[in-house]
Amino acid sequence: MRMSGVLRGVAAVVLAAGLLVGCEGGERGAGSDGTDSAASNGSRTADKRRIPDVGEKWAARIPRSARQVVAVYGEGRNSADATVVLYTKDGDVWQRDRSWPAHNGRRGWTTNHRENDKRSPVGVFTLSDAGGVLADPGAKLPYHHTAAFAAPHYWPRTHWHDFDYAIAIDYNRVRGTTPLDPTRPQGTRKGGSIWLHLDHGSGTSGCVSLPKAGMAYLLKTLDPARHPVVVMGDERELAT
Repeated sequence: MRMSGVLRGVAAVVLAAGLLVGCEGGERGAGSDGTDSAASNGSRTADKRRIPDVGEKWAARIPRSARQVVAVYGEGRNSADATVVLYTKDGDVWQRDRSWPAHNGRRGWTTNHRENDKRSPVGVFTLSDAGGVLADPGAKLPYHHTAAFAAPHYWPRTHWHDFDYAIAIDYNRVRGTTPLDPTRPQGTRKGGSIWLHLDHGSGTSGCVSLPKAGMAYLLKTLDPARHPVVVMGDERELAT
């Protein structure tokens, strides 16, 4: 999608303000090779009418209209390691599609996210908009292609391609806008710029990162007509 002059202006403001730093990575180094890890997560079998390992509290927040769910299972409240699993709904049954190794906030998870706390917000959020440095790979979500997504080069070289592909998680943002839009409906103290993006082998400042192949697959698969959402958090909290 070609950006208008106004949109380029918004992107420039975002970069100048350093809002992309919200997705900067951290210290831990468990790299991924970009391959689908569905076999490695075989213990999570699809439960007929609900997302596996998601308890009543969070399952009740998944909209009835949702036919695609990206589940992010964090290993622990203070862990940066996670697994991302894509589920699709066929009739009343959730089917497990694919999964990938992933990372979340370097300090883990929180149900009360704050700017710069280095934790990922727990919750159920819609997925409405995408973009990146690389050209549209065939995304069904609106895709905003611009070099303005590029990570600043004062970041470690390992992080420079983090935003080659990005999907905005609709946490404290305006749906229907580029992921670069700096608007924070709940105020800046609640943080923002929480995305799915490319993994650099360690924790992030709040985003969820996964291999490039996984991001490309999600971009080609997540369909607005199927009302995709992400369910994300540490495994213990998600099970409540």
